Amino acid sequence: MYLAQKPILRLVSPYKWTTRENKGSYRYGNFQPSSRPLPGCPQLPASVQLREYQLQAVNSWFVNNGRGTLKMATGSGKTCTALAIASELYKQINLQVLLVVCPYRHLVTQWARECEKFNLKPILAFENVRSWQSQLSAQLYNIHTGSQQFITVITTNSTLISEGFQSQIKYFPEKTLIVGDEAHNLGAPKLEESLPRSIGLRLALSATPERFFDESGTQSLFGYFGDVLQPEFTLKDAIDQGALVHYLYHPILVELTEEESYAYAKLSQKIGRILLYRDKNLEDLGNFENNEDLKPLLMQRARLIGAAENKLHALRELMQNRKETAHTLFYCGDGSLEERQSSNLRQLKAVSRILGVELGYKVSTYTAYTPLKEREILRQQFETGELQGLIAIRCLDEGVDIPAIQTAVILASSVNPRQFIQRRGRVLRPHPGKERATIFDMIVLPPELDRNALETERNLLRKELLRFVEFADLADNAGEARMKLLELQKRYNLLDI
Repeated sequence: MYLAQKPILRLVSPYKWTTRENKGSYRYGNFQPSSRPLPGCPQLPASVQLREYQLQAVNSWFVNNGRGTLKMATGSGKTCTALAIASELYKQINLQVLLVVCPYRHLVTQWARECEKFNLKPILAFENVRSWQSQLSAQLYNIHTGSQQFITVITTNSTLISEGFQSQIKYFPEKTLIVGDEAHNLGAPKLEESLPRSIGLRLALSATPERFFDESGTQSLFGYFGDVLQPEFTLKDAIDQGALVHYLYHPILVELTEEESYAYAKLSQKIGRILLYRDKNLEDLGNFENNEDLKPLLMQRARLIGAAENKLHALRELMQNRKETAHTLFYCGDGSLEERQSSNLRQLKAVSRILGVELGYKVSTYTAYTPLKEREILRQQFETGELQGLIAIRCLDEGVDIPAIQTAVILASSVNPRQFIQRRGRVLRPHPGKERATIFDMIVLPPELDRNALETERNLLRKELLRFVEFADLADNAGEARMKLLELQKRYNLLDI
């Protein structure tokens, strides 16, 4: 594990703020935009009004001498906070390079749009090396000769580890800030090893920085970027302070078919035997990271739940009387469905058929295979209402900004709490005219199990149910939502949650 060294640059915490009378906003002290920013140099726009928690986040990072992880709820303005830090660093120490690393290509273009608001002219370093390497080399040369003041580089995780990009890192000057967006991804061994040790100023952004089933990767991530800065900004904080909208939460309980129940029970028995054989503490099931026998079984069972056939019946029943709905996002799982004709049909296609063909909705799929230009068109059509809904897998989980989403129907289930947090938080981003969001959450009821598997199942289910209950408790219809979860609590004697 890499042990972080403190950067040698002296940093000063920049902010002082006071509450405006009868207002819910804040003004900054000595962090004022200059009248004539140099082209391409970071500059806080006059239109940007940082909230108190963003100011606190910036202060915490400076107090920690230019290191740290911002654990802030999805949609609470992590990108803006990071660019505010870069702007202040430029003022304090003449920061020369901002390097942003994103997990996906569409986040590169999204960051580019935000950077332009801060007077930046980013190099988009991804895909074909010929399209960016010469530009990056030339601008790095200009920095060293003093003919250029500032460079912004936005790249992807996959490009970061490439030979073409790694060969350029040694030319990055000391006054460089690296920002890891959705930084939990960077804890993977190959990515973490590729993070530049020569860059001392480091900032990680994530609503969920802890890596699921990977304690060592989590520690490596914090070892590089720095620990989570206080205070954390939770989903409740974001709603209370107006950074995210209020919401209605409607759990939809779904039974497994007989065949699915049998497969689920068999997997549960195997999981239970491994736990008992390994003499695991069933009250603390967070230490699975190094158990290569258990992890694939849990993932296999999660895929089975994600593709539960009765979710399609529940979707059809839910949407057949909502023909006028708009701005709706449908989250699908990755599993396959076995139809009666014995042909495999992806859940995405099944949902598309039900909505688009059977019920006549104007919908489109949005996946990792959708080209970037087409994604932007779909985003605009969704925004204007030309498309009533988007049917998505994974690629809308992290960082994508489509605040027009009014309603989400979540068919996918996952054992990963990060997906749970990301998907629900994505729907709560504020948007003009959006007073409240609505979330329909399909939750699979596990089948009745034998006594040997029951206790193990209760403990496995407890943590997942805690997430549902917490989300229900934050909803405007908390009482109604909790009543719907009561059946699940009763079935597994988890009424203490």
